This record gives sequence, structure tokens and C-alpha cells, in this order.
Amino acid sequence: MALVSNNCGFCGKPLRGRSDKKFCDDYCRNNFNNNLKSKTTNLVRNTNNALMKNRRILDHFFPDGEEMAKVNKDKLVEKGFQFKYMTHQYKNKKGNIYYFCYDVGYLPLENDWFLLVKRKEELT
Repeated sequence: MALVSNNCGFCGKPLRGRSDKKFCDDYCRNNFNNNLKSKTTNLVRNTNNALMKNRRILDHFFPDGEEMAKVNKDKLVEKGFQFKYMTHQYKNKKGNIYYFCYDVGYLPLENDWFLLVKRKEELT
């Protein structure tokens, strides 16, 4: 038989009600679970936020209906683009490496210029 505590698992106040109750109320239960998950999810959440921001920045430079564009590095940096965040790389037959943030990517060109591309893939 498991040992049952008579105190709230978050704030430590004495519990009232059911014998298997672990928290005083929803506030304590939510805070306990949020604190438990926050250490592992902060890195993932922050990384995904940076990836989504990079994707929005890249997408901003496409003319309506176009799937390719060119932009200078200064313009990307000015908008807050962080080159260290990407979801994957793609190497074409010519050996060029494209860097992607989800479905939008870039190919470094000469003189700090980048070719932007949108990739269309079927989800399986």
C-alpha cells in the first residue's frame, strides 16, 4: 500500500476531501505540473520559437505567389534572423547545401546574398 500524504503536493497545506487527493485545487495542481515540465520543455519551446521566427523572416521576403527570392544577409540580420537555428539541410545533385526552417530554406551565394526557396513535399 502506498504512503498517502495529507498535505498538498505544491503548497504543503493540509488537504481536505478525498483520501487520494494530492493537491488543494487546480491552481496548485497546474503549478506543480508546470514546474515539473518547465525544465525540460523550456529548451524545446525556445528553440521552436527561434525556428518559427526564422521561418517567418524568410517567408517575408517572397513576392506573392513566388517560390524563389534573393535577399542580402544584412536584411535577414536586420529582421532578427539567427543562422544557428535550422530544421534540416538538403544537398542537391550539384553539391549545394540548402538550409531549411521547416519548408522555407536558403542557399548561401556570393557576396552575402542568399537564394530563398520554398519546398513543397507531400506529407506521408
